[in-house]
Amino acid sequence: MLLDNHRYFIINKPHQMVSQFISTHDVKLLSDLCFNFPLGTHAIGRLDNHSEGLLILTTDKRITRLLFLSKVPHKRVYLVQVNNTVSKENIKKLQLCINIRIKTGVTYTTKPCAVEVVTNPEIFYELGDRLTAYSPFTWLLITITEGKFHQIRKMIAAIQHKCKRLIRISIEDLELNGLKSGGVMELDEKYFYKKLKIG
Repeated sequence: MLLDNHRYFIINKPHQMVSQFISTHDVKLLSDLCFNFPLGTHAIGRLDNHSEGLLILTTDKRITRLLFLSKVPHKRVYLVQVNNTVSKENIKKLQLCINIRIKTGVTYTTKPCAVEVVTNPEIFYELGDRLTAYSPFTWLLITITEGKFHQIRKMIAAIQHKCKRLIRISIEDLELNGLKSGGVMELDEKYFYKKLKIG
């Protein structure tokens, strides 16, 4: 049952913006967006400042637990630009499982995930004209159901490539739907819960 009159937003987080409203560092913040967020709004499933795309903001503190700490995994889809041509062998490694370092002296084996090469990334996201990699490079669509710190970047590094651009395009059925970089959209609570398959 839905309750409490919380508010729910998605933004298309720009590159070089951190997923927080306050910082002691000289960085672009969520408070720099042209929107008057209510008191208590916070980011769910943060993106680092080099990453961009779908970010959830809400006043509802339950969402992190319902979405990322539940026993039912929730899928997240990323559009990833990788330097050089990624071989079929390395695609297979990413799909099946791969070892990444999650902290000093600790190795983690990722769960199987969906990985495919895409030749038309523009159908998933408006890329703009920001140069991020010289040819050759590969665009991948990666769907994961877990979220270790910098997981996608570490997975790419584990196959001896470098992640040049990382864009989250969806969480479950919640998508950007053409929202421009830096744009904010407020969502109805029932729609929000339905698209994320939580509640």
